[in-house]
Amino acid sequence: MQYIIGVAGLALVFGMAFIVSNDRKKIKYRPILTMLVLQFVLGFLLLNTSAGNVLISTIANGFTALLNCAREGINFVFGRLANPDDPIFFMSVLMPITFISALIGILQHWHILPFIIKYIGLALSKVNGMGKLESYNAVASAILGQSEVFISVKKLLGPLPPNRLYTLCASAMSTVSMSIVGAYMVMIEPKYVVTALVLNLFGGFIIASIINPYEVKPEDDILVVAETKRQSFFEMLGEYILDGFKVGVIVCAMLIGFVGIITLINNVFFRNYWYFFPRNPRLFILTICLLHGNSNGRMCRCC
Repeated sequence: MQYIIGVAGLALVFGMAFIVSNDRKKIKYRPILTMLVLQFVLGFLLLNTSAGNVLISTIANGFTALLNCAREGINFVFGRLANPDDPIFFMSVLMPITFISALIGILQHWHILPFIIKYIGLALSKVNGMGKLESYNAVASAILGQSEVFISVKKLLGPLPPNRLYTLCASAMSTVSMSIVGAYMVMIEPKYVVTALVLNLFGGFIIASIINPYEVKPEDDILVVAETKRQSFFEMLGEYILDGFKVGVIVCAMLIGFVGIITLINNVFFRNYWYFFPRNPRLFILTICLLHGNSNGRMCRCC
């Protein structure tokens, strides 16, 4: 049954993407099929083979060691508030982002990450049928985060057509930066987080290839990454530490707002649904009209 649900889910997602595609005739099915097969193969290898389990365990243990280092800093600042027996979400999940961000800054400063990102992106561009810029952007977003990536390629963004800009944004939004990965590993079993990171790279490109297909001409397929302003080591380190702390606080604020709004919706609509709507069918219709009103703010005639 679970396989039927999985296949039905894939068919539904691909069908919806195909319906909203801006040019179905330009869809390149071969790269899509290649990436889909790679997803299945990589997913199987990572989750169902001894070599994959060893690789995932190594990565997960590495992140666990990093999170333990981060916990030392958290304990030093917050003391008893950072109690591992009764963890606070902000302390145990969001604050390690600060340390991971600092580590990313060090690897970026020593030009280790740019080298890795560039050549993984070039290899990915051979598979997805898209340009080098799109592939670099996806890999870099998965490691560094969106803001810094777009700054590094800002000189190339101006002349890009809307369809390529859409793919850049879609592929960036489908990834999770390494500074957030540690937070996910606290909440979810690490092997699933690592596998999702790999599969998401291809998943974003598959959907973008269906919704927004296009051909990149060889003369337009260029990748020039701007060098960031050279900073001293401690200036860079302080900047990345503050950026990581800001991300943690922003995620915290977003969670407070969204969880509160979802709770309000649950209380208003779902708990009181059977009391209000069966007795007041007009109220139900009015609610639908308000949610789907046109751009002029007018409701449909039935109300």
